Amino acid sequence: MEQKFAQQLKKGVLDMVVLRLICEEDTYGYRLLQKLEQRGSGFFDLKEGTLYPVLYRLEDAGLIQSAWQPAEGKRAAPKKYYSATQAGREAYKEYRGVWKEFSACVEGICAEREGELGQ
Repeated sequence: MEQKFAQQLKKGVLDMVVLRLICEEDTYGYRLLQKLEQRGSGFFDLKEGTLYPVLYRLEDAGLIQSAWQPAEGKRAAPKKYYSATQAGREAYKEYRGVWKEFSACVEGICAEREGELGQ
């Protein structure tokens, strides 16, 4: 049950978290996966099949844009870099505001009378 609940929470915030990382700096998919795992303390240990639909959704919405960068070195492959658009930066601020209100509301409900639940 706990894992299913955690997956649902991740789904709800993944667009915001990915957009935040792309607003920080232009980056590519594999690097995003690494950052999510490191900065998310393992909570956002995602597979590529989970990340790329998020990237496509953000791009389709005009919040990010992508461009291929040529390979560096003989064995390296070109990388598709993602960058935030102005609309994406504004959307992130809105998402963050909604998240703050939402998390404060949930915390308020859950913290209220917690002693009555035997905790």
